[in-house]
Formats: sequence, C-alpha cells, structure tokens
Amino acid sequence: MNRYRSSVKKVFTLSLLAAALAACTTVGPDYHVPKEAVIKRDAANAPFMGAAEQSFKSEPLPADWWRLYQDPLLDKLVAKAFANNADLRVAAANLQRAHGVLEEVEEKKRPEVEMSAAPQYGRIAGAQLGIPEQLPTDGLYDADVKIGYTLDLWGRIRRAVEASEADVEAAQAASDLTHVIVAADTTRAYAEACSAGYQLKVAQESVDLQRKFVNLTAERVKRGRGIAIDTTRAQAQLEQLRANLPPLEARRRTALYRLAVLTGEVPSQFPAEVAQCSTPPRVAATIPVGDGAALLRRRPDVRQAERQLAGATARIGVATAELYPNINLGASVGMIGMMNQFNDANTWKFSLGPLISWSLPATSSARSHIAQAKASTAGALARFDSVVLNALRETESALTVYARELDRNAALRAARDQSALASRQSAKLYQFGRTDFLSQLDADRTLASAESVLAASDAQLAADQVQLFLALGGGWENTHAKHGEEHVAQAHHAE
Repeated sequence: MNRYRSSVKKVFTLSLLAAALAACTTVGPDYHVPKEAVIKRDAANAPFMGAAEQSFKSEPLPADWWRLYQDPLLDKLVAKAFANNADLRVAAANLQRAHGVLEEVEEKKRPEVEMSAAPQYGRIAGAQLGIPEQLPTDGLYDADVKIGYTLDLWGRIRRAVEASEADVEAAQAASDLTHVIVAADTTRAYAEACSAGYQLKVAQESVDLQRKFVNLTAERVKRGRGIAIDTTRAQAQLEQLRANLPPLEARRRTALYRLAVLTGEVPSQFPAEVAQCSTPPRVAATIPVGDGAALLRRRPDVRQAERQLAGATARIGVATAELYPNINLGASVGMIGMMNQFNDANTWKFSLGPLISWSLPATSSARSHIAQAKASTAGALARFDSVVLNALRETESALTVYARELDRNAALRAARDQSALASRQSAKLYQFGRTDFLSQLDADRTLASAESVLAASDAQLAADQVQLFLALGGGWENTHAKHGEEHVAQAHHAE
C-alpha cells in the first residue's frame, strides 16, 4: 500500500513542478493603452471650451449630482429607481454571469480530479485476461481516481483569465453606465412632469384671463360700446388658448408613467406628489463640470471600451498559444477485480504520464485565429477612440446648448415682462376708450404667446441640465464598493 501512496505523492510533486514550468512563458502582447489612442492626447484631457461660461465652474462633479437640485422628492425617486429599476437588474445579472465565466476559466489553472466507481454483478471473460479457464460469476468492481493538470507553458490559460477579468470589468462599467442613465432618466422624467405642470398652470392662467376678457367684451357690446364681432374674436382667442391644454396634460401623464416604470412600478402607480408638481427643478448655482481628464476617468462607457480593448488584446495571446503543443499531465490510481478480492495487491492499478497534442502544421488555423484576434483588437481600439471622442463631443455640445438656452431664456423673460407691461397699458387705454378692441386683443395675444414660450424655455432648461449631467457621466460612484477608475487612470499616465 505504501508503494501506491508513493505513486500518488509523485503525481502531486510533478503537478507542482508543472505549475512552476507553466510560469515560464506567456505568448502574445502585454496590454497597455496604445500611444496613438485619442485618450493619450493632451487636447482630450484639457479643460472644456464651453466651461468658460459663467454658468459653469471647473470643480469636480459630485457623485450624487441630483442632490444639487436640493429637492428631497427627487432624491427619493432616484434612490427608489436604483433599488427597483428593471434595467439595473439586467445589468446586475450580466455582471454576475461575467463573474461566473471568469471562475470557469480560472478553474483551468487548477488540477482536475475525477473519481469513478462501477460495482456490478457478472463474469469477466477469461480470454480477456489470457486465462483458458472460465472464471466464476461474482460481484465485480472498477474504481478510479484520476488527476489531470494542463501545463500552461505558453500562457494560454493566463491570457484567457486576463481576457475574462477584462470582461468582468467591462460588465461592471456597463452596470455603472446603466446607473448613470437611470439617474438621468429619472431626473428627466421628474423634470418633464413638473415642467408640463408648470406649462399647464401658465396656459390655464392665460385661459382664465382671456375668459375674463371675453366676459368684459360681451358686457361692453351689451352696453353699445362694441360690436358683436369683438365678442366672436375674443371667444376664438379663448378657444385657441384652451387648445394648448390637452397636449400639455398628455406630456405630463406620459412623464408620470415613465417615472413610475423607472422606479419599478406599473404606469398607473405614478407618485401622486409628482402629479401635483408645477415648478420645474433647476440647479440655480453654477454647475461643476471638471475637465476632460476627469470626464474620461469618470464616464463608464469610456472605461467599458478600454476594458474591451484590454480583453481583445489578451485574446491575441490565447490565439498565439495555438501555435504550440498542448501538454496535459495525467495520473490515475484505482482498483479493479472481484468483490471477494477487494483490496488485494493484484487489484491495484495506476498510471502516470503526459498527454501531448499538437496540430501540424500549426500555421493552418492558428495563424488565422491570430489574424482574427488582431483585427478584433484593432476594431476595439477604434471603438475606444470613438467612445472617447463622442464623450468629449457630447459634453461640449451639452455645455453649449445649456449656456445658449440660458441666454435665450433671459431674453424671453425680458420679452414677457415687456409684453405684460404692454398688455396692462393697452387694457387701461381700452377701458377708457383710448384704443380699439383689436389693439387690446393683439396685446393679450402677444402676452399669452410670450408666457407660453417662456414656460417652454424653462422646461427646456430643465431638460438641458439633465442632458449635461448625463454627458458628464456621474452618478455611479456610490452604488457599489470602491471600484477602480484605475485602468483608465493608468491609461492617462502610462508611458
């Protein structure tokens, strides 16, 4: 029995030796962000052109940027969305799957142990054993313990693990990106519901004022101080203003339905308090936007593309390892025989030896796989550059659009104030018969239009702010344990 224990000990000793040999060579390129990548350019890491506006400051964007609105209801909605959103559950499942794949690949680094036992009743053919006599019918058994270990001499497994680790990190970045989108969509839906409520309020005020004007006009006609067409025109203006209400109500309802779904509820279970909101959320203070370097470290889609490039690079090594032989070290220990001979010395068996497989010529499919892997890596680099450029473009565009809408909003507000003044002056002149009905009606129409356009601009400002925060890519940092921005950070500083 000691002899067989010695054999098993040799197997494990050889396995340890194989593990030491496996650390010798790793084929394929070691990953680093290429020097020609866009992210390495100084211009990509420079301050934003649009950030020179007075509405922005270069301070870092806070992780929970929605708290800049100082709106407890919005904070509650975002927290609920993070807890219940279906897209986030999908992202979490994808991340869990990526971890499972990594565990499967890492298992190939360890020895595989297989045990089998096959008891049965029957008779062994004597001729099979070189015995002329007929053997007796009896209980039979066959038991084995097999150990196999792949010698990773060329780094195929190490590169596969490296690729799978990059896939896990890419899946984590995809999950982070989903958090960013969910936070922005929740804030946008809330802003749209409140903005539609505000526009409804303004439109209803215009309808109420016009109704009073219709009544006043009808009274003047009765007293002989006007003509019937004046009442008709005033009534037509009233109906035109009323026509603005249904689309705004539809906008508010759809925003409420979207908000309910984002927070994991059925559409009809939208938050009642949001349905009563009539003040668009808005960050009144200057908005912190950071710079290009901070943006590229923060945006999950940039990190995701960079990790995909790392995984593609590692798979070049996996493909290159196909040029070399596969060597598996195997050993087995077991017993076979009849039950009445169980554990007799002549029932024990063992084997030890390497299994070498090598396809020749190795240049056939292996070099084709290498070419495919290199092409995939080139494509991943191009996509990485595209994501970086798009991130910078989206942010610069969002900064510009928001700044210009601020200018437009200020001009519209001044125009509304002047229209209100003109309406009051015209009403006073009309009251004392110093101007005609059409002048008064025109002044009221101008005011109603100015109020409506200003309310729409206020709604657009709220939407533009959310779009800016979405482009800046924050909101995921506090949703999981401190993850690294290390890979993209290293990409910035790598030589």
